[in-house]
Amino acid sequence: MAVLPLLNISIPGVLPTPTYMPGTLALLSLCMVFAALALSYNLLLGSAGMLSFGHALYFGAGAYGLGIALEHFGVPLWPGVFLALVGGMIVGMATGAVAMRVSGIPFAMVTLAFAQAGSVLVRRNSAVTGGEEGLSLATEQVPDFLVGVVNTRNLYWLCLVVLVIVYLVTLWVDTSRLGHLARATRENEQRVRVLGLQPYRVRLAVFAIAAVLASLAAVAYMLLQSGTVPRAVSADLTITILVMVVLGGVGFRWGAILGGVLYTLLDQRLTVLAGSEAIAGLPELLRVPLSEPLFLLGVLFIIVVMFLPGGIAGTIDAWVRRRRGERVRGALRTMDDAEDETSSPVEVKA
Repeated sequence: MAVLPLLNISIPGVLPTPTYMPGTLALLSLCMVFAALALSYNLLLGSAGMLSFGHALYFGAGAYGLGIALEHFGVPLWPGVFLALVGGMIVGMATGAVAMRVSGIPFAMVTLAFAQAGSVLVRRNSAVTGGEEGLSLATEQVPDFLVGVVNTRNLYWLCLVVLVIVYLVTLWVDTSRLGHLARATRENEQRVRVLGLQPYRVRLAVFAIAAVLASLAAVAYMLLQSGTVPRAVSADLTITILVMVVLGGVGFRWGAILGGVLYTLLDQRLTVLAGSEAIAGLPELLRVPLSEPLFLLGVLFIIVVMFLPGGIAGTIDAWVRRRRGERVRGALRTMDDAEDETSSPVEVKA
């Protein structure tokens, strides 16, 4: 992935241009941003078992936090990034501390309420956030090598670095004591409490880390898109992230990455397909649904849920485990047969 901008690779129908050109680099950068965002959500849903409908709030906090820091406070880029991440962590801890007083569906509803409140604040405070028009990036505070179409390659590498950082942090959390406690809390919170541990603090720590990672992905999004819009805070974006994680496979880090990349590619390229002459020439019965990208994405999601209930990664993992189990059982049968052949009956003579 690091050397891809230096290569001339064309994939017709998937990538709009060769890989060294800005169009494809921008598309792949967006894929990596949403892959990082899906990874952060997988930390909540897959590792800690928390179904949140408000994860977009922390993505919006990172994007708008960076934009406000650059536009209204006039700070340089990197201090602005730090302020955006701190802001995302504070918002995550404050809302998580309240939401985790309940669990299950009530928890999801509380997070949804927080996201809706954040969306209202963004839309109503046009003097600070730009309102419905969104907030543009103050490029005068950003280094020149990260501004403009000619620097799309640098933005691509930045998004790749963000994805790697998010992956390494989620890997560390999953393999640490915190991750083990989070999974134990997901399976049986009462048992964890009986052991003298505090599942509330564990879940809050995971929630805050996921919020910071979502804010980090938003920083890359803000630089890549040169601005942000109110949809970055809406519950609609959270549902999109949930679809990415379910599509890739809940609980699988590489599945979250795959789901984020695949969904973003389909979302971008199906729009082009919907307006193509091939679709326009079809009968009305086919042309109307096929000209709607969301219809095609919805059908794909239904197919995955019905026939691949574990997502792409979960299905592949189950197949690998099944094949491995068959090989182990075959090896055990071979050993049993060999033992039967080497053992001979003992004749007892009177």
